[in-house]
Formats: sequence, structure tokens, C-alpha cells
Amino acid sequence: MEGKKEKVSRDEIGDFDILVLTYVNDIRKLIYSYVKHGETVEDLAQEVFLSAYQGYHNFRGDSSAKTWLFKIAINKCKDHLKSWHHRHLVLTEFFQEKSSRSTAETEAIAGLEKQELAKAIMALPLKYREIIILYYYHDLSLPEISGLLNMNSNTVKTRLARGRDLIKRRYGS
Repeated sequence: MEGKKEKVSRDEIGDFDILVLTYVNDIRKLIYSYVKHGETVEDLAQEVFLSAYQGYHNFRGDSSAKTWLFKIAINKCKDHLKSWHHRHLVLTEFFQEKSSRSTAETEAIAGLEKQELAKAIMALPLKYREIIILYYYHDLSLPEISGLLNMNSNTVKTRLARGRDLIKRRYGS
């Protein structure tokens, strides 16, 4: 059914390049918050933008481009975390890698005030960590997070509150 496959125009490719340049670092940071492994971040980021490129002509604009890309990234991360490869991979410690060049890992933690706070956030169970990161570090509203994760808004609020409480207990108030 070649009639269904539409060609992407040069203008759309240019727009997509801008989209990639605008959000690549945010996508890397988001992915890192899930997988905590530098090489995997780059692989998944490529998969996210490949999927976005392939579905670019279907993007209806019901949400912002950032939210759309985050949705793709979250789904790719969750798929990866469920995969056999991930379950048998020995993950490196979050703050172990020290590098003189700028990497996705150093960029991801650069905005954090203290290393202990970052450790407390990354030690949270995924269901709390993803909401804390989307809310505080990616400035998404509760309704946006609710839509992005296909979750009831009250569940998002509860997980945000519980995540905050866990951080207070681990980090100290």
C-alpha cells in the first residue's frame, strides 16, 4: 500500500532538524533519568528521534512537540527497562563517571544543587522518580504529566507528594 506512505517535504525535514536541535538535550536527560547508563542514553535518543521522524507527518499538534517527544522517549525507556538486555546488564553507578568533556550525564546533574539530592531522587522507585523529574526538571504541569503517562491526575498528585516525602526522609529536611 504505497499510496498511504507520504513523502516528507524539504520544509518538514528542516522543521524536524530544528525540533531535534531544540529538544535533544532534554530527551537525553529524561532518558538518563530512566536508564542511568550513558551508552544506552545515546541509543535510545536515536530511537526516539527515528520514531519521531517516521511519525512526523502524523503529528496532529494536540500537544506540544516537547510533550510528544517526551511521550515517545518514556515509552522507549519503559520498553528498554522491560527488555531482556536491560535485566541482564550491570548498570554503572550514577555518579561514578567523571569526565572533563560535557556528557549527557554531567548535563543531567548540572542543574542539581547537591549531589546528595540527586542521589536521593535517583534512588526513588521509578513511579515516583519519573513524576519528580518531569515536574521539577522538565517543568511539565500535573495535567501534562497525567496525559503523558496515561495516568489519573489524582494518581500523579499522590505520587508527587509521596516522592517528595521519600526525598525528605532520605535527604533530610
